[in-house]
Amino acid sequence: MADTEARELAEENTGESSESVTNVKTNWIPSGEETPDLRSVLVTSVLNLEKLDTDLYRGTHHWVPRSQRLFGGQIVGQALVAAAKSVSEDVFAHSLHCYFVRAGDPKVPVLYQVDRPRDGQSFCVRSVKAIQNGQPILICQASFHLHQPSPLQHQFSMPAVPPPEDLLTVEMLIQRYLSHPDLAEHSKQGLNRLLANEVPIEIKPVNPPDFYRRVAMEPKKLYWVRARGYIGEGDMKLHCCVAAYVSDYSFLDTALLPYPAYRAQFSASLDHAMWFHSTFRADDWMLYECESPWAGGSRGLVQGRLWRRDGVLAVSCVQEGVLR
Repeated sequence: MADTEARELAEENTGESSESVTNVKTNWIPSGEETPDLRSVLVTSVLNLEKLDTDLYRGTHHWVPRSQRLFGGQIVGQALVAAAKSVSEDVFAHSLHCYFVRAGDPKVPVLYQVDRPRDGQSFCVRSVKAIQNGQPILICQASFHLHQPSPLQHQFSMPAVPPPEDLLTVEMLIQRYLSHPDLAEHSKQGLNRLLANEVPIEIKPVNPPDFYRRVAMEPKKLYWVRARGYIGEGDMKLHCCVAAYVSDYSFLDTALLPYPAYRAQFSASLDHAMWFHSTFRADDWMLYECESPWAGGSRGLVQGRLWRRDGVLAVSCVQEGVLR
């Protein structure tokens, strides 16, 4: 029984759908008493692009999922970093729309080429093409907005869930399953490989799956998530880029929850869209509410909402992916 539980945990928590800017704006790097080794690797490495020329950047890789394709969240986050470097300090990302057109090769750096279609008085639009071996692997459109007050304000209510302090991290759950005396050796090896993954985000599932029985579940899941390490208040441009990275982790898997006997032989993100509603800190716990309203035609659609701890809706996300 423990062996089955461990296998299910290994499959559930290997989210898939993937680094140096010497010219980073200084207000993107947190200051204060925190030492550099406590800073998030998402700041110091993953989202730290190298400037090659005007509107041309290069990014390298930190964590690669077991598919050995680049993590989609990394490409989206790096593309948003490149776009943000081409706009003024007083505008911030409010939306992005991306298409994944080819699988990324983790052995090859990614070039990010930025075009500037529009600079308006309150909105700026940027196009970013992520390139490997001379071919685009991602096409991204990002829009930036000058903050403006509005009399129109409403939002859904945040789900009522236990606080993150009352929940276990994925690593703690794995350690718990590793403690079972009757756990098979191959399951131990798989779980230890999961523990060795250097994923730069921390996750606490609200309702971990029932690993003892293969039962169909609603295509919904909730988990607290934050970047590992310190980022600080900093520039909202950076926190949006970190949220773009975080948003793709284990997102498409939501569409598989109603099908316990089904194992996708191939899955990949097709497109990814985000809307940024309010200020937030990506190194503080946020609740990620994920649901899949539809699946069919070897595709699945997922929607997500990132909530601040105080109940403010910070980010909305939508993605469609291939599930074969």
